[in-house]
Amino acid sequence: MRGLVLGLFLLPALVIGILSIRPGGLRRQLRYLRRRFKLAMVLAGIYLAGSTFTRLFFPGNPWAEWGLVGLAALLGLVFLVLAQDPESPATPTPPASAASPRPPPPAAP
Repeated sequence: MRGLVLGLFLLPALVIGILSIRPGGLRRQLRYLRRRFKLAMVLAGIYLAGSTFTRLFFPGNPWAEWGLVGLAALLGLVFLVLAQDPESPATPTPPASAASPRPPPPAAP
């Protein structure tokens, strides 16, 4: 019981700590986390559909079992490719509001 309670507090603290030190800060990393979670749910749905199809139409076939392993490996590779952080520009450009204001026009004589 102590391990469960400790894990409930330690795991979120560890996740927040790791995401906070990554480039872009916690808010940006949580936005990426949301995108990755959506992608994982779509890929899990694809695997579930493939598994259901295999169990219904090829019951007891040993090649079907290896097909599911191959499908899982393929979906894992798809996740690794699509879940990467988007490239950030090498030199960040300041927002328009942060640009230095123009000097006032010269006074008329």
